[in-house]
Amino acid sequence: MFQTHIGVDDLMDRGARLLIVDDDPDIRELTRQFLHAHGYDVDAVEDGVAMRKALEQESYALIVLDVMMPGEDGLSILRSLDRATAPAIIVMSVIGEEVDRIVGLEMGADDYIAKPASPRELLARIRSVLRRQGERPATSAAAPGRHFQRFAGWRLDAIARQLFDPDDVVINLSDGEFRLLMTFVDHPRRVLTRDFLLDHSRGANAEHFDRAIDVQVSRLRRKLMRDGGSSGGGSAGGRGDELIRTVRNEGYMFAADVERR
Repeated sequence: MFQTHIGVDDLMDRGARLLIVDDDPDIRELTRQFLHAHGYDVDAVEDGVAMRKALEQESYALIVLDVMMPGEDGLSILRSLDRATAPAIIVMSVIGEEVDRIVGLEMGADDYIAKPASPRELLARIRSVLRRQGERPATSAAAPGRHFQRFAGWRLDAIARQLFDPDDVVINLSDGEFRLLMTFVDHPRRVLTRDFLLDHSRGANAEHFDRAIDVQVSRLRRKLMRDGGSSGGGSAGGRGDELIRTVRNEGYMFAADVERR
C-alpha cells in the first residue's frame, strides 16, 4: 500500500501538473494516485494520441513516458516532441534495456528510470528534475548585477539557465545538457572522468554507465558547433569539438578559459 504522507519537498512542488503516459491501466492509475497523494495534479493517458490531446488542453511541468507501448512506442513519441517547448521528460524503460535509456537521453529526455520502478524512486526523480528546472525568467535581459560565465565568445547565464552563442542567439539546452555544461565551466582545463561528470551532472544516485555521458557530451558538442573564435572571450576557439576535448582512457576536458563577469 502506498503511503500518503506529505513532506516538505512535496509542499515545494505542490500544484505542479504531471502527465503519465503508460498503456498499462493498473500501473497508470496506481502511479496517478500515488503522485496525487504527494501533492501533484496528475493526468494519466494510455498512448501518444491521448498525450498530444492532453498537451493541447493543459500545460504540464513534466511527463513520465513509458517506452514499451504497442503501436507508437515511447521513443517515437519523444522523437516527435519539440524539446525546446515540451515539458521535462522522464523516460521509463525495462530493466536491462540500456539502449532505450541511451537513445532516450540522446533524444533529449531529462532523466530515465528502470521499470518496474518503486513509486518512491519515481517520486524522487520527479522532484529532482522539477527542482533542477527551477524558476526561469520570462526574459533573457540581464538584471542589474547579473553575472555570466563567458568562454570563447559564449555566455552562460546560470540563473536564467540560458546559453548565448557569440552572435547573442539563445541556444536551447535540455536540463541534462545544461547541467553537464555547468560542470565543465565550473572545472575548466581539468581532465574530468566519466564518473565525475555523472556524479556532478546527474547526481550521485544516478545509474552509472559510461555510454550515458558519452551521449550527453556528443549532444552538447553539437550545440556548441559554432565558430566563436571571432567574438573573442577565450583562446580555445568556439567549436564544440575544440571546447570539449576527449582525453583518451581518462575522460573529457573543457579546453577554454572561463571568466565570470
